[in-house]
Amino acid sequence: MPDKVVVCIPTFKRPRMLARLLDAIARLETDAEVSVLVADNDAETHAGLDLCHGMVAYRWPLAAVIAEKRGIAQVRNTLVEHALKTDAQFIAMIDDDEWPEPQWIARFLELAHETQADVMQGSILFGYGEAADGHGDIRRATGPVAMLQGAGNILIRRAVLEEMTAPWFDPAFALSGGEDRDFFVRLQRAGKRFAWSDEARAHGDVPETRANLGWLLKRAYSVGNSDMLVVLKHRPGPATIAAETVKILAALLLSPLAAVILAASPNRRALPLQKLFRAAGKLTAMFGARYNEYAVVHGE
Repeated sequence: MPDKVVVCIPTFKRPRMLARLLDAIARLETDAEVSVLVADNDAETHAGLDLCHGMVAYRWPLAAVIAEKRGIAQVRNTLVEHALKTDAQFIAMIDDDEWPEPQWIARFLELAHETQADVMQGSILFGYGEAADGHGDIRRATGPVAMLQGAGNILIRRAVLEEMTAPWFDPAFALSGGEDRDFFVRLQRAGKRFAWSDEARAHGDVPETRANLGWLLKRAYSVGNSDMLVVLKHRPGPATIAAETVKILAALLLSPLAAVILAASPNRRALPLQKLFRAAGKLTAMFGARYNEYAVVHGE
């Protein structure tokens, strides 16, 4: 019997990007039984919901719901809640500013059967050109890995989610992000196995509002801030805090020098500044500050 997969999409005020993603999913080349579930986090204008309701001749069964409570964790929880009401064996998640290649689901399922991994992540490519400068691809070699990097392109076995207690993604990270990192940390501690598929590829969009150094540095600060919030949530011991402090201090001291050295290199000049701002985000999190990146919408 073919595998059953429900593709879960969180969306918020980006109907054009959502339409592009749905078009790409309609072109998937797979023997699996696919269904699609969209959760719109905009309860007021619900453009994503309306778009889905208007697609009456879509290739796959398509459902759309409203996630009433604002936040990336809440919309992911809404998706999981509704996905578990289906009979799908696998739950895929892909963000609305991405779009998959035709073999996306087929490659994920191949990896699932080869490795028996519980959660898998696929590579995300950001293309080329000035807009993509500094937006490094999220990519690894295919095979088992110790940790995953984000929930933008993943495949989860149904049993993993059934074994967990709701909420699957911590609402404390609603607007800051980091809900996926916390999700993976909890699964790792529960003994779940991770794997990566470089062939289950998605492509990521770089809107104009992100195509600048200012956004890259804000993003680096945000990632550092949310990563440290996750670390602190799990009550680390003195050794972990000491190690993180050393890393932060090293980045704060060495990154400015590296930025000067790499200033003339267009492809590398942003990297040391990103490390600097990521360290700053971690440091402020240690003092109780929380940066709410998802309070702003990028793209349409």
